[in-house]
Amino acid sequence: MIVHAFLRWVETAQAADRAKAASVLARAYARARIAPDDRHAAEMAMIFLLDDPAPKVRLALAEALADCEEAPRAVILPLAEDQPEIAAHVILRSPLLMDADLVDLAARGSDTTRMLIAHRAFVSRPVSAALAEIGAVPEALALLDNGGAAISRRSLARIADRLGDDAQIRARLLDRDDLPSDARHALVEKIGSALAGFGLIQAAVGTGRVERITREACDVATIGMVGEVAPQEMPALVEHLRLVGRLTPVFLMHALCSGRVEFFAAAIANLSGQAERRVRSILCDGREAAVRALYETAGLGRDISALFAEATMLWRREAKGGDGMLSVSERLLSRAREAGNASSRSMLEMVERLAIAEQRQTARSYALIAAREAA
Repeated sequence: MIVHAFLRWVETAQAADRAKAASVLARAYARARIAPDDRHAAEMAMIFLLDDPAPKVRLALAEALADCEEAPRAVILPLAEDQPEIAAHVILRSPLLMDADLVDLAARGSDTTRMLIAHRAFVSRPVSAALAEIGAVPEALALLDNGGAAISRRSLARIADRLGDDAQIRARLLDRDDLPSDARHALVEKIGSALAGFGLIQAAVGTGRVERITREACDVATIGMVGEVAPQEMPALVEHLRLVGRLTPVFLMHALCSGRVEFFAAAIANLSGQAERRVRSILCDGREAAVRALYETAGLGRDISALFAEATMLWRREAKGGDGMLSVSERLLSRAREAGNASSRSMLEMVERLAIAEQRQTARSYALIAAREAA
């Protein structure tokens, strides 16, 4: 009877009074202060108030019911699709919104709706996947910054693919340990492209040299990255690099001279079509002729395969305990010069740059140690 009287009163009451009454009714419902026999009538009254033309009435309902686990879904769902200042209370806080509800809201709602979903205290993997698929940069940033968001590796890769041109997105993703290695490499490439695209750099250095420098920088970053890739991720990373055209002879030689043998073996297995166990066996114990044959099966020319075989033999001796004075790249460069090998000029230039970089790093380490001992 009280609810019936309330509904008759609503027809003539002022908007401010209706909002106060809606708040009292909804809070009484949320705190179970309404008799069981009257709860259905109270639900009908709240559903009726959803059509109130005054936003403050619907806002009063949203504020009172947002945290209520027993609130009627027939009230919560329409409030979640109301204007942003009303929907915010429900989208951010309501425990009644299931994954399917949130995915549907993300698909049909506005950027503001998706931003609110991304800020929920807990965002499940299915909801994160929906936001990763359709969200813009601000929503993706909010999701990545949300410590309560469960984001799958696939969703991280999708964000990298869709939004990786944005510097803030790249920074957030590259800081994550769970970013897949192929997505990480794609972001490294995007950074290189972004740097190469700066007009000031192109004017100062020249377009051709900028492209070479950025390519080499990306190769160096990738070589550093593969040392931290888990074994189970290695095949996927190798396949990604093959598809984007990064498994060039120069890059492979860089990996071999840098000691990234696990990656190098996986790459040769991918390119040759041989079983990885067989490839590892040949690389570790095979005769030089067998090593050359393997490299030629992987698509390397005869002159290049000879250089790779020589590098492999040098790596083996280093692995078994070389004299430690010269790196693989320095020894390979020395051998090539002694033999007067003029073929594969670009590869030998890369080997020389690698040797110089290693020497500079050794000098830095030596200077640091000397300074500490002097102190």
